[in-house]
Amino acid sequence: NPQSMQPWLDILQQALIKKLPEGGTGLEPRGQPTAIEERNAWPWWKVKKWAIQIMSRLFSRYGIPSYAEDDAKEFAKYFSQNVATQFLGPVCETLNLRPSGQFCTDRVVHLCLTYVDLAVELSSTYKLLKPHLDFLLYQVCFPTMCLTEEDIDLFENDPHEFVHRQNSPLADFYDPRMSAITLVTDLVKHRGQDVTQNLLGRMTEILKRYGSSPPETQNHIEKDGALLTFGSLSKFLLAKEKYAKELEGLLVTSVFPDFNAPVGFLRYRACWMVQQFSTVKWSDDGTNLRTLLQLTLLRLSDPALPVQIEASKALRFLIESDGAEQTLLPVLPQLLTEYFRIMNEIGNDEVVSALQVLLDKFGDHIEPHAVQLVTQLSNAFNQYCTAGEDDDDDDAAMAAAQCLECIATVLKGICDQPAMMKSLEPQLIPLVLKIMGNDGEYIEYLECALDILTFLTFFPETISPELWQAFPLIYIAFDQWAYDYLNMMVPCLQAYIQKAPDVFLAGKAQLPEGAIPYIDLIVSMVAKTVTNERASESECRYALSLFMSLLHNCQGKIDVYIPIINEIALGKLGQQVNSEAPHTRISIYQVLGSALYYNPQLELVELEKRGVTQQVFQKWMKDTEVMDRWLPKKLTVLGLSSILAIPAASLPPSIQSSLPPLIDAVVRMSIALKTEVEGGEKNDDDNLGEDNDLGDGDVGDVDLGFGEDEDVTNEVDESYRKALQGVTSWDDDMAKFLLGGDWDDDREDVDEDFTSPLDRVDELLFLNDTLKAAFQREPEAYQQIQAAMPPESVANCQKVFQAADSMRAQAAQQSSQQS
Repeated sequence: NPQSMQPWLDILQQALIKKLPEGGTGLEPRGQPTAIEERNAWPWWKVKKWAIQIMSRLFSRYGIPSYAEDDAKEFAKYFSQNVATQFLGPVCETLNLRPSGQFCTDRVVHLCLTYVDLAVELSSTYKLLKPHLDFLLYQVCFPTMCLTEEDIDLFENDPHEFVHRQNSPLADFYDPRMSAITLVTDLVKHRGQDVTQNLLGRMTEILKRYGSSPPETQNHIEKDGALLTFGSLSKFLLAKEKYAKELEGLLVTSVFPDFNAPVGFLRYRACWMVQQFSTVKWSDDGTNLRTLLQLTLLRLSDPALPVQIEASKALRFLIESDGAEQTLLPVLPQLLTEYFRIMNEIGNDEVVSALQVLLDKFGDHIEPHAVQLVTQLSNAFNQYCTAGEDDDDDDAAMAAAQCLECIATVLKGICDQPAMMKSLEPQLIPLVLKIMGNDGEYIEYLECALDILTFLTFFPETISPELWQAFPLIYIAFDQWAYDYLNMMVPCLQAYIQKAPDVFLAGKAQLPEGAIPYIDLIVSMVAKTVTNERASESECRYALSLFMSLLHNCQGKIDVYIPIINEIALGKLGQQVNSEAPHTRISIYQVLGSALYYNPQLELVELEKRGVTQQVFQKWMKDTEVMDRWLPKKLTVLGLSSILAIPAASLPPSIQSSLPPLIDAVVRMSIALKTEVEGGEKNDDDNLGEDNDLGDGDVGDVDLGFGEDEDVTNEVDESYRKALQGVTSWDDDMAKFLLGGDWDDDREDVDEDFTSPLDRVDELLFLNDTLKAAFQREPEAYQQIQAAMPPESVANCQKVFQAADSMRAQAAQQSSQQS
């Protein structure tokens, strides 16, 4: 019964329309303070805040009946037809307080604008708003968007706080300026036919008036507001040709001059405008772009810190423009110096992010600066990290993480220079050890530290003793405070095992329980992951790949670990045997194939000991039909081919009887792999020429939008709503997708970057040699096997022999030509 809610709704309405006279009038309610902070805390303003916040929440959930859940549609219909319209008047009266010279708290203005923004989407409320659009846009929104005296005072006297407020991620939730911008952009987006032309005309008029006025009468704050309006509408203006072609003139006449304006916040706004319109099409010979780059470069050393920040961020966008590289590359050393100077001044993650884009763009040219860059970034990280801890400075903490990402970008640019990578270890190893030690105190930086550690272990030819200090720390982090980071730990663990298997096998970690061999730590990590019910299948597959690294790199040296490897892998296979998704099973087959290649006799003993040989091979053969990646196919061929090295009479009975179909499957798979390699992988980039840019899908025509008799609808929102309604179980894939869970987790290519000595083993040649050796060793037994094979399988064997002979002949010819 929706009417039963009406008394509550009436109370909320009365709370919002209640007059709050100034304290000196003596009228009720008495005692309104005069200081803004005290007014914000005064209970009556809090009452108004809660009243409008509750109504905004109700509007967002029930304002458009078609979006409401089935059991709430009756209330949603009642709310949209009666309550939403009834409450709109008091909201607009509250918004009129400031234009009429009265006080209203920022929070109440913010929430009222949020309510009006929702009202724009509903036809019944928009019809009431439409006659008052000028009031909303030019008496409420535009003044709210303009800089206040407090903003200007902060800009000039406390620039750090100004930058912090401008970049605060919480601004959307409390800043009336942000809600005013959102309302303006939504009006243009949804009701453009009633808004766009007039709004752009008024803003253009402000800019023209400013340009034609003598300096002493120019209204700098008004111009800043007009530019903010244009910039906030950038994606709409750039998307429509009739506006896009006018933007170059707007920038040249109204923005370029402000780079040298005597007013600091106009220089700040000019740099901000560059970020919004960096993709504008320049019609000249490149002069305007070069001019813009030069102007922006000059602002890096502006006397005002906020201007320096915006200029450094602006270059991030300009660098992608055609022709930008020619201007920026010659001054790259000076650019880097300016960025580090700004970074020393303030911890701002967007500045460091801009530096990262710069380094990525000029990756081929940063080698001469690599040592200086890493040194500076390491120092900046330590500075920001300390500030984030001591002063609880979130900006500095985010900037610290960004510094580590920058270091990874530098390492990516020089990864083909192992000697240089080695020279950077003295700066980077202490940084990595600091993050990975200290009982998780720096866990927010762990992902970046693991990235850096992967670069340091994967690319150089050898691993230094100092770098081995991090190995036990990885295990301790996993075991005690960073279990969820396993997927990021695996690549560097694999690099340790591959680059220095003897050091790895001899190494021991000094833990509270004693000196534990490194290999035992690896086995423990895999066991804890695979047997943990909370572990995702992706994590299990990453963990199992560590067993592959052991088996591939420690040939003949880890026989005693074959039983535990089988115990863990086969235990997981038993859990996965009936799973619809075969991906974890395939990862287990990769381990079993690796174990067979390592030592087929030992592996078959383990399978027989558990009495699962026949079941494992039957399931394995069946799952080969759905193997779609190169590595599991290769390891299947190598593992099953290794069985042929054992005398047939010594094989388990179940394997003896299955040799004909087993050989047939392996031969077909090796031929298919060779065909794939010869044909080349079909390039996934074939469709790159198509316009796949979905970014402008919600821009629409800013001169049209929805009519006043239409509710605003969005195809994406509608699809999302229908999908939500269609979810029957929150364990299904769509639910996981909507909630950001492990949807599509099974398709992750765990072995995409997996490398090992087996990369140098050609599976077709290995099969050829093993099969021929078996025939020569036991001609009678294998003649019987051949007789049991269909003619097509025998012909495929001949194809393998011929292909192997051809490959060896080609290799010999190439070798003789090179010599």
